[in-house]
Amino acid sequence: MKAAPGGASPVVDGRPDGARPSAPARHAGWILACVVTVQFLVSLDLSLVNVALPAIQDDLGLSASTLNWVVVAYVIVNGGFLLAGGRMGDLLGRRRVLAAGLALFALASVAGGLATGGWLLVAARAVQGLGAAAASPVALALVTAHFPEGPARARALGMWAASTVAGGALGVVASGVLTETLGWRSVMLVNVPIAAFGLVAAVRLPGDVPRRGVRPDLAGAVLATAGMGLLVLGVSLADSEGWSAPLTLGPLAAGLVLLAAFGLAERRAADPLVRLGLFAHRAVLGANVFGFLITAGQLASFFFVSLHLQQVLGYDALSTGLAFLPFCLGSVAGMFVATKTLARVGPRTILVAGGLTGSLGIAWFGLGGPGGTFWTDVLGPSLVASVGIGASFVAMGSAATTGVPAEDAGMVSGLLNSFRLVGGAFGLAVLGTLATTVTGREADPSSAAAASAGFSAGLLAAACLLAAGALFCLVIPKHRPAPEAGRS
Repeated sequence: MKAAPGGASPVVDGRPDGARPSAPARHAGWILACVVTVQFLVSLDLSLVNVALPAIQDDLGLSASTLNWVVVAYVIVNGGFLLAGGRMGDLLGRRRVLAAGLALFALASVAGGLATGGWLLVAARAVQGLGAAAASPVALALVTAHFPEGPARARALGMWAASTVAGGALGVVASGVLTETLGWRSVMLVNVPIAAFGLVAAVRLPGDVPRRGVRPDLAGAVLATAGMGLLVLGVSLADSEGWSAPLTLGPLAAGLVLLAAFGLAERRAADPLVRLGLFAHRAVLGANVFGFLITAGQLASFFFVSLHLQQVLGYDALSTGLAFLPFCLGSVAGMFVATKTLARVGPRTILVAGGLTGSLGIAWFGLGGPGGTFWTDVLGPSLVASVGIGASFVAMGSAATTGVPAEDAGMVSGLLNSFRLVGGAFGLAVLGTLATTVTGREADPSSAAAASAGFSAGLLAAACLLAAGALFCLVIPKHRPAPEAGRS
């Protein structure tokens, strides 16, 4: 390091300390192709099987408990390994970890599409979760490592956010269309060409050398993986077993104990899986809490709206899928606005405004009833919610990575993805329990009106989670625009 003239910031390798060069032009396209493909694939798969579940159950003759594991197995394994997957990318090289994760995901998708029994499908879904845990944290880490803070990173984050939200929304669309036209197995097999393209892009990433002289935090990896996995298991079982059931409380308690032990272990680790000091940065803290709450509300909302369309308004699987298209279009609009304004106004303003806008849209969904139509109950709330949520995802990625050195990019990416996934499982379990309770209290619990009442309660609670996340982001420091060139 050498001193910079005029008392400016120190200079390292010819550039200001803490800055990093932009991605070379010949690599930038492939980096963004990897980011978009991986994030789209992982987000798509979180919602892709939802509409197909009844068809899977009928074809394979699954019990209700086994069918639940088709969803839960993916979530548990994915949530358990996200922190380790992100750090592996930092230490072993992002290109090789990303390629390995995509290859594993593709092979598991083939196995799931060819499964002849329930537990074969469950096992394939678990391996999909492992592949996603290796690949997904690397996607955001690539943005942090190769694009400097400012307009270049804002554009890259816009693409990351677009693929995240579009994947989740299109998962519902594709699930209905594919199940209705080609059968449920196509829901698994459609992942293969997407993962294959991601692999083609991954091998064209700039080479990275594994870090030497670093002792992997094996104790932290074991504790974090087991703790996160048990926590997600407990939350996922709460909806079917009840919050006071031993099958729910046991994993929850064990998961919390292991995560507490993980926190203690990280304080002593020479090269920890997660630097606990990251939470002292208010932007990182705000982004992770927001990620937890917005994912909890958004995934539960997708679930309730999908059921409302089919069980209350009488839509078939194909029409239900197509009804989510306005959400996709609105998300693109919100991300475009956020990308253009992020460098000027900062993530705090967009997170607060976007989160509250998304909350209003979700609350509007909750006002629907048995006599509603697409125009009154779906189109309007879809556009309002999607614009706010789309804008928020761009700002969330920016806040989570602000000021983070490139060598820790996988760490913060794994952290944010972990908070989001646990939030999604939490939202589905807690709000699902609320909806079921409200429906059961109606005079005729089997009626469409009773189902609508339960869905409305869940959607209004989801709106409150989004609003709480938006207001929590007020802890993020106010944005200070960079001084204009030529001015002191």
